[in-house]
Amino acid sequence: MDEDQSLEWGVDAFASSLSVAESTRSAYRSDVERFVDWAVRHGVATPTELQRSHVRAYLAELTTGGLSHRTVGRRLAAIRRYAVWALRTQRTAIDPTVGVVAPSGASRLPRVLGADELHQLLESPRSEPADDVTDLRDRTVVELLYGSGLRVAELCGLDSSDWDPRAGTVTVWGKGSVQRMVPVTRPSAELLGEWLATGRSAWLERHAACPDLGAAVFVNRRGRRLGPRDVRRIIDARSPVPTHPHALRHTFATHLLEGGADLRVVQELLGHADVATTQIYTHVDRLHLKRVVEGAHPRRRPARAARPGDVS
Repeated sequence: MDEDQSLEWGVDAFASSLSVAESTRSAYRSDVERFVDWAVRHGVATPTELQRSHVRAYLAELTTGGLSHRTVGRRLAAIRRYAVWALRTQRTAIDPTVGVVAPSGASRLPRVLGADELHQLLESPRSEPADDVTDLRDRTVVELLYGSGLRVAELCGLDSSDWDPRAGTVTVWGKGSVQRMVPVTRPSAELLGEWLATGRSAWLERHAACPDLGAAVFVNRRGRRLGPRDVRRIIDARSPVPTHPHALRHTFATHLLEGGADLRVVQELLGHADVATTQIYTHVDRLHLKRVVEGAHPRRRPARAARPGDVS
């Protein structure tokens, strides 16, 4: 996209208007730029010329081009947000995404970590040598991700003033700049208290070239606030298999539901605006319940009797 097109469509202004994490803002900008490039190539010179048929044709091309339903849905979500902004800023007279539905595909259940994987992440040392201060920081990060179900961006954005040791809660800023208080488990509280009391200062002394970080709770080796890539490296150093940091949040929610927590409570803890987003975890929970019934119910399905020719 050239500079004139960017100004005409207001892509940079749209991205700057978003109150989201920088990584999310970058993703929205990229998705909208792709759509604008496509629209211009198909004769749509300005946003005022956009019609619903253009959006549908674009999605159809993405789908036939082999992109996953998930990716197509994400692209449409970005275009929807841009369309709302363009209508509000009078760049368009209509919202061309109204009535447009992304192609549906089979939903994937979130991955839930097993007991051995959790033990490895929470209790075992890193796969590479690390000093006590680094290990303390990494263990605190992992405990908070699992123990409180935090998003990675929420954890990275924590300031020391967000921790209330008397109440046992941390205050985080979720999606859409929505603030919420999240309870902290006892292991997380102990590690977080130790990190803030001694670990963080020892880290900063070791990295004398650190800039003024203000009140950032977690710091990386470059002397900056811990970022999502840093968190991914922390997980990789402790996990025996590839594990996405978000899997800890999935596991947190699933374990709460398996333990009898109310769906609305889990919704509030996760910071979901819509309970429908939280309901995916009920599918995971039902699989767990099914296994329990099949393993413990006296009328469970009997094992198949041996047949002639079966190899023992």
